[in-house]
Amino acid sequence: MSYDPSPRYPYRPPDPPPPYDPYTYETYPWAPQEAPEPVGRPQRHAALGHHSDLRVLRSAYRWQRRVATLTALGYFVLFLILSAFAPSFMTSTVTDGLPTGLLLALVQVPVTWLAVALYEQTARRRVDPIADRIRKHAELDAKREGAR
Repeated sequence: MSYDPSPRYPYRPPDPPPPYDPYTYETYPWAPQEAPEPVGRPQRHAALGHHSDLRVLRSAYRWQRRVATLTALGYFVLFLILSAFAPSFMTSTVTDGLPTGLLLALVQVPVTWLAVALYEQTARRRVDPIADRIRKHAELDAKREGAR
């Protein structure tokens, strides 16, 4: 007689875990839960967090950063490409003893100032009015909530 240590029934793997559904399971239990709807009177306008002006402000600010960044970095990349692939152009002289490469390197400082000026101009023209409008709406919402 031989001893067989295997179990009487074949091995059955445990049940597989339920499929992952990010909309039914809490991924961050420490995240604040949504507040229930207030029972009071309905608001006349959407709350500030759901306001479309915030999306407009984000896109205006994003455009502002891109313009300023591409102005400064674009010129610098152009300078690097010319240095690497057009050495004869960069060593040619513009005036008596001033090579083109040195002139283009010195122009980098005014181009950086131009990028800063573009950043400020687009902030004044596009971003600041939207931010002021959102700020005024927030102040009005705070006054309305304080009056209740």
